[in-house]
Amino acid sequence: MIVIGGEALVDLVPDPSTPDGDLGPLHPLLGGGPYNVAIALGRLGAPAAFYAKLSTDQFGDRVLQRLVESEVDTSLVQRGPEPTTLAVVGLEAGGSARYSFHTEGTAARFVTDQPLPANTTALCLGTLGMVLEPGATTYEKVLFREAERGVFVALDPNIRSALIADADAYRARFESWLPSVGLLKVSDDDAGWLAPGRDVLDAAREWRSRGPAAVVLTRGADGLTAVTADGEVTVPGRGVEVADTIGAGDTVQAALLAWLHRHDALSAEAVQALDAEQWERALTFAASAAAVTVSRPGADPPWSAELDG
Repeated sequence: MIVIGGEALVDLVPDPSTPDGDLGPLHPLLGGGPYNVAIALGRLGAPAAFYAKLSTDQFGDRVLQRLVESEVDTSLVQRGPEPTTLAVVGLEAGGSARYSFHTEGTAARFVTDQPLPANTTALCLGTLGMVLEPGATTYEKVLFREAERGVFVALDPNIRSALIADADAYRARFESWLPSVGLLKVSDDDAGWLAPGRDVLDAAREWRSRGPAAVVLTRGADGLTAVTADGEVTVPGRGVEVADTIGAGDTVQAALLAWLHRHDALSAEAVQALDAEQWERALTFAASAAAVTVSRPGADPPWSAELDG
C-alpha cells in the first residue's frame, strides 16, 4: 500500500472564455498536490490510500467521492466541520498556473497522527501538508517514524512560497527530511527557490548525496531528469496541446511511484539498483502520464488504460 499524506482542496479556475483583464466565472475543480497524487495512483492501478482530514462540507463530500471513484482507499481519511481549503488559480500564457490560497482554519491543517497500515510499503508527502501547522508537524512526525521502520518515503515539496513565512527555516527543515527520503521529486522552479543562486542540477546532486536514492527534476517542456549515484538520465517532454499545467508534477510523482510498484522497486535499495535504461522507461512513463493531465483542464490524471493502450 502506498499512503499519500497531505491536503485536498478546491481550485477555483477561471473560465477560459474570459477576456484578458476581465473578471469571469470561476469553476471549482478538485485538487491539492497530495490529493492529485492519490487520484493518479489509484487510476494507474497502484494500491493507494489517502491520509488527510477533509471537511464535512459539500466540497469535502465531493473530494471523498472522487477518491472512491478513482479506486483510492479512504480508510485513513478523517472528517471535521472546518471548511475546505480554496485556491484561486490564475492561468498565465501557455497554461502555467499561479495560486492564491485561503487556508485559515481549514480542515486540512488539523489532521491528527494515526498508525499506518502494516502493509504500507511507501509514504508520499509534500506541498501544503508540509507547511500548514499543526498538520505539518504531524506529517513530519509520521515521515520520520515510517522511515525508521523501513517504509520507502517519497517527497515533493511543491513550494507555495506565499504560504511560507520563514523561507530559511523551511529550507533548513527540508534538509532535515532528506536522510529519511528515498525519492525526492522537485521542479526546476522549486529547486531554484530551495537553493537560491545555485545551479539546480548541482543542488539536486547535493540533495541526493544527503539521503535520497534518487532525485527527479521536472523541467516543464524540457522533460524530466533523474539524478542518481551513477549520473543523470534525461527524457524529453511529450508534445501536446496544453490546456493548463495544474497537476502535472503531481502526476509525474504518482506515475513514478506506480512504475516502481509495478517493478517491485519501492525501496531505496531497489531504486539505487535501477540502471539508465530502467530510469529512461520510468521517466518516459511519467512524462506520458503528465502529458495527458496537461491536455485537459484541472488536475485530471489518466487511467492506466489511457497509457497502456
